[in-house]
Amino acid sequence: MKTVNRWIIATALLVASVTTTAQTNMALTDRQQALAVIAALEAKGDIAALTAALNEGFEKGLTISEAKEALSQLYAYTGFPRSLNALGALQQVINERKAAGQPAEEGREATPLPADYDALKQGTDVQTRLCGGQPFTYAFAPQSDYYLKAHLFGDIFARDNLTFADREVVTVAAISSLPGCEPQLKAHVAGALNMGVTAEALKALSALLEAKVGQAEAERLRGAEAAVFGGSYTPAETVDFSNWPKGNPNDAYAQYFTGNSHLAAIAPANLPEGAATVASYANVTFEPGCRNNWHVHHGAHQILICVAGRGWYQEWGKPAIALRPGMIIDIPADVKHWHGAARDSWFQHLTTHVATGGEQSNEWLEPVTDDIYNNLPQ
Repeated sequence: MKTVNRWIIATALLVASVTTTAQTNMALTDRQQALAVIAALEAKGDIAALTAALNEGFEKGLTISEAKEALSQLYAYTGFPRSLNALGALQQVINERKAAGQPAEEGREATPLPADYDALKQGTDVQTRLCGGQPFTYAFAPQSDYYLKAHLFGDIFARDNLTFADREVVTVAAISSLPGCEPQLKAHVAGALNMGVTAEALKALSALLEAKVGQAEAERLRGAEAAVFGGSYTPAETVDFSNWPKGNPNDAYAQYFTGNSHLAAIAPANLPEGAATVASYANVTFEPGCRNNWHVHHGAHQILICVAGRGWYQEWGKPAIALRPGMIIDIPADVKHWHGAARDSWFQHLTTHVATGGEQSNEWLEPVTDDIYNNLPQ
């Protein structure tokens, strides 16, 4: 291995130190927000949303060089297939923006490395800093240890068109979008702090993911942040709203619910537009801990079809029934009952009513007390 050019390394570390100081007490910048959303969507493989995020990023000053660098780096975390798909989307966005006369600044390319650059030495130094000053050697798989040190933290992290802090924002956002990678996410949240990303910025990142990417991604990151920062946080089980829409806040019935619920009207696919149907259908989404009051349906029995998450159903004087996707509950007319989400999970069910004769009405009663709800099994 060739001898490292120590002046280049010293200069790079000085730049990183200055960047870290500049970021102190700051949340995410506009360009870091753009990089984070792009990284998370690349990891999810959501090319349509990624395309929109790239356009939004360019409007906020993100450069082509920065976007290309982030998506190239991610092959080390999400694999070449997702990275190359995302780079293809980036290329298409750039071509379309140029054809439409929309801005997309090229930005600065990374400074070329000297001929005698020692990637293994520099990568080992960078990885040690990421790990909080403790050297890390993956002795179980020496070849992977070499790839991490020499290629990822040596070759890739040496490219200075993104700072170390930028790269960790990109990495944390991407791993937040990968189910089952919580140990790596926790390690990179700690590593991001060591690379100059503030705790404030990391907390802003989880809020950003919730707003721009998805609830599940934000929950994973909040769980990792709690593990690193200290404190107690159990990520809630989320649902995929692309299957059944979340709908709008259920404001009209909010007084009859503990917690927040959402309502989306649905209709049979074969129903002609504008035609009336003999039954009303709706998708109800309950946030974790949300449940409706005890109530009674008169003149109809209600059918619940559970489609996502975990919840509960209980009739007065009977044990509660745990609800899972695929279960169907038939609620007789004139029976006092309640239903809602588990404490640590979002929950969705479809609902419709079947007339049994007589005038149809809902009789809303008292809330389900915390004593009843909190004593249900997890």
